[in-house]
Amino acid sequence: MPLKRPSVGLTFCLLYLTSCFTNKYVLSVLKFTYPTLFQGWQTLVGGLLLHISWKWGWVEMSSSSRTEVIAWLPASALFVGIIYSGSRALSKLPIPIFLTLHNASEIITCGIEMLVKKEQISLLKICRVLILLLAAVCLPFCDPQFDTDGYFWAIIHLLCVGAFKVYHKLRRPSSLSDSDQQYINYASSVVVLAFASHPTGDLFSALDFPFLHFYSFHSSCCASGLLGFLLTLHRIKLKSSTSSGQYAAWNCLAKVITAGLSPIIFDIAMNVSTACCLLLGGFAEVLLLYIERGGS
Repeated sequence: MPLKRPSVGLTFCLLYLTSCFTNKYVLSVLKFTYPTLFQGWQTLVGGLLLHISWKWGWVEMSSSSRTEVIAWLPASALFVGIIYSGSRALSKLPIPIFLTLHNASEIITCGIEMLVKKEQISLLKICRVLILLLAAVCLPFCDPQFDTDGYFWAIIHLLCVGAFKVYHKLRRPSSLSDSDQQYINYASSVVVLAFASHPTGDLFSALDFPFLHFYSFHSSCCASGLLGFLLTLHRIKLKSSTSSGQYAAWNCLAKVITAGLSPIIFDIAMNVSTACCLLLGGFAEVLLLYIERGGS
């Protein structure tokens, strides 16, 4: 399926870059490390804008049955885990390392396909998974900026991402569209994170945040909510207008650009071993493009 308008893919890459950079700025530079509030704000903005877009006819959403909504709730719980753990990990880890560990979630997906669904996995896919595993396992031992807390939450993040992908595959076919699923994810996240903000201590700790009344903080938070929603919207649009191979290509390009440009904006300590791990992760992404193109 050819992409008639490459601008959709280019816009996706730009939104991926700016969204990731904005989140990193808030979490690492401003050090607003209260994920229940930050992610709760983003999902609230995303949910409201998605609802408005649906009402104005910009997004198609179906009238889902209660059974389908309830059946999707485990995925929504995993979505909360993804954004919460991702926020904690990104606040501690450089973007290239975070993305490399994020990509390692494919190990879980491939493992489930082999062990549970008994699917035949091509040699290329197995090689790709082993490369991802090697890069992810070696990174903590090579990283000169090793942060125990950051890697812990990165592992939780990749486990949640992997489990989410597996659940999404097992749930097919489903009457829920991508927009329906995202709307449920947003609604569930707002509720869960709002209730979790007090037990985690984020609600009152945030009152002592030094940049609470600064314009840079307010504008960054507004930008993060808007960019997150636009990225989700363009991701859905890109998936529906391209083949799986083309979508993988744009997704890979977005990650490569983001990881490549991040050292210009944010500090990262690099040595030869760390660079080799990151290059291995990047090679695994390129290998995915070859696999998708060949239908392996």
